[in-house]
Amino acid sequence: MKIVQITDTHFSPTKPHFNGNWQPLVAWIEQSGADLVIHTGDLSVDGADRDDDIAFCMDLMQEIAKPMLIVPGNHDVGHLPGSLQPVNAGRLDRWRRLVGPDYWMEDAGSWRLVGIDSLLMGFDDAEEEAQFEWLRTILESRGGRRVALFAHKPLFIDEPGEGDTGYWSVRPAHRQRLYDLIAAHDVALFASGHLHRAWQGKYDNTSLVWGPSAAFVVGDMERDMPGERLLGAVMHDFGDTVSSEIVAIPGMTIHVLDDVVEEVYPHEAHKVRKKVVS
Repeated sequence: MKIVQITDTHFSPTKPHFNGNWQPLVAWIEQSGADLVIHTGDLSVDGADRDDDIAFCMDLMQEIAKPMLIVPGNHDVGHLPGSLQPVNAGRLDRWRRLVGPDYWMEDAGSWRLVGIDSLLMGFDDAEEEAQFEWLRTILESRGGRRVALFAHKPLFIDEPGEGDTGYWSVRPAHRQRLYDLIAAHDVALFASGHLHRAWQGKYDNTSLVWGPSAAFVVGDMERDMPGERLLGAVMHDFGDTVSSEIVAIPGMTIHVLDDVVEEVYPHEAHKVRKKVVS
């Protein structure tokens, strides 16, 4: 079984800066031989607040003939408490109404594929607890299947035991809950997006993959991180084990967010200006 992971497409009907990368990506997917496509979030520029952003992205997704599963990113459903667009009932309802479940499970032969909504983690509320309880239940019921987890945010950036990285990864307490479930249930793969970096590593016996964005890379406006700045996708090949190949897709335009952030994400530009001033 072959699964293509795409992520961080950041498409929009009103801010079309990255839309031109869709057709090269579709063409590559169609000839890839994949059985399934999994999108690990940030479909949209501003689906967290705009129905038309989500609807536009879902119309594009229909152009792929292969089956697709999707988890949300922070630009789709919001982010942490205290952020400009925190996850709330209205934002979750928009996703669930226009896309479908924000977390899901699919069995494929000897594998159980699990998508989680990493943006629920950090609220310590009923929505977060319901997802953790669901995750525990579906891992306990896997019946000998190996597990691959797909999420928007990575578990960590620099090292497994690091402190709170804020915007970038799952917070430490919630990360530990994931570590405990991963250790108990033969999770072979944790694949994520969010960082606009392409990287592969390990956590104990679990392979970690950061999928490259299909929209843009980030230059000096943010901290340096592990991994490579490229645009593309990941091909995951599942057999008795899983192997993953990060692919730079020809024909995609490598946009640098720093060059267009004032137009696309002006609130992010404001944060960068504050950093420089301080």
